[in-house]
Amino acid sequence: MQGPGGNVSRGLPGAPASTVASGAGRCESGALMHSFGIFLQGLLGVVAFSTLMLKRFREPKHERRPWRIWFLDTSKQAIGMLFIHFANVYLADLTEEDPCSLYLINFLLDATVGMLLIYVGVRAVSVLVEWQQWESLRFGEYGDPLQCGAWVGQCALYIVIMIFEKSVVFIVLLILQWKKVALLNPIENPDLKLAIVMLIVPFFVNAFMFWAVDNFLMRKGKTKAKLEERGANQDSRNGSKVRYRRAASHEESESER
Repeated sequence: MQGPGGNVSRGLPGAPASTVASGAGRCESGALMHSFGIFLQGLLGVVAFSTLMLKRFREPKHERRPWRIWFLDTSKQAIGMLFIHFANVYLADLTEEDPCSLYLINFLLDATVGMLLIYVGVRAVSVLVEWQQWESLRFGEYGDPLQCGAWVGQCALYIVIMIFEKSVVFIVLLILQWKKVALLNPIENPDLKLAIVMLIVPFFVNAFMFWAVDNFLMRKGKTKAKLEERGANQDSRNGSKVRYRRAASHEESESER
């Protein structure tokens, strides 16, 4: 038997070949979802979400999002990143290559090529939404009062963008045969490999990715005066219609905490 970090196994009679490490220091198939790997993933999730909290406090006070708006913005990103993460875990075990190396390659492609695709996807969707005047689907706008349906629609659009991104990255991975690149071969300790691909590298890269993607998904900051002017104009045209804007006036005290 082997430990949670994927130490070299002696193997059991009749055990599938894919569950046995093929060489010293190689992460075994399924090591990413062992108890140690799951612990590292949970720790990374807490650290990554803390980055978004820090970003909120770095926003200018007159543009700082109320906690409810911040949660709606960041929860979309959290769901999208969970989809990407578990897709990478699944893809890492599809071949006979070292799953730790393959996960790291997938992750780095998501952080480079994927970031560009996410930006292009968000911009394309935003243009379509503005053209069709789908007010509830404007990223970062949830209505005044807040409308749950607006968040659901925006979240669905963002997941579609993430599916598009992951599909393109997967094709790039197959075409260029990057799955054969063994980035972590010099490292012999499988637990250290797991820590590198699940915590150390993602800690720094995710801090940048979460910060940048949050800027894509949030409504760009506006002053209170501009918000009130826009709200007044919409009131005069739409009467009691739900206003899809950042309602800062009645939550200003909350946003400054």
